[in-house]
Amino acid sequence: MMKGIAIIGGTGLTSLPGLRIDEERIVSTPFGDTSAALIKGRLNDQAIVFLARHGAEHTIPPHKVNYRANIWALKEAGAHYMIAINAVGGINLSLNPGQLVIPDQIIDYTSGREMSFFDGEDTPVVHIDFSEPYCESLRNFLLDAADKNNIALARQGTYGATQGPRLETAAEIKRMAQDGCDIVGMTGMPEAGLARELECCYASISVVANLAAGLAEGEITMAEIEKYIEQGMGEVSQLLETVIASLHV
Repeated sequence: MMKGIAIIGGTGLTSLPGLRIDEERIVSTPFGDTSAALIKGRLNDQAIVFLARHGAEHTIPPHKVNYRANIWALKEAGAHYMIAINAVGGINLSLNPGQLVIPDQIIDYTSGREMSFFDGEDTPVVHIDFSEPYCESLRNFLLDAADKNNIALARQGTYGATQGPRLETAAEIKRMAQDGCDIVGMTGMPEAGLARELECCYASISVVANLAAGLAEGEITMAEIEKYIEQGMGEVSQLLETVIASLHV
């Protein structure tokens, strides 16, 4: 049986260019409704499921996203491979705005989010192995796709997941750099952990939208962030098309 593929769109990707839609519906799960309609369709004649993490109009802030409903619904829709698109700030000074990163590690600084499917009174305690938070086989598919498309991306990195929706202080970024974070975003957790709980193969394409607080002159503006997200989305689309074709072979 073919393992299904899901794309989770973040900031800058509320729809998927070139996707031919076959079905579109909001899904109710034991954990509530999904952020937006699950869109089943075909990209370059390959079947996928697409979900906009922040809603179709980008109205749901990171700390309010129903991550459990989203991951549960994608798994129920047949997705085994889950490719998340994340807009991030660059902490590692070797990274430039507009560049892509395929992270291999994550540090969770969030609080108060629903972190697990296994926290009800009628469910057993489950401790998943999260030593390697991203699926290595899917990461390798993404890296191979980058090589085929001559995309110069960062092949590894540690994602620091913060609470949001505000951006971080310069002191927080300094601390995160000391902790070993290369990029900072607001949606990496609990999404990655929930996917692991359901035994899905999850990886991230992170788009550096700006230099993190204190690392560039002046304020960080939404205009700057949107500019570099748009710049990076062309390469994101190339990666997705190549990876989806590879996974369907």
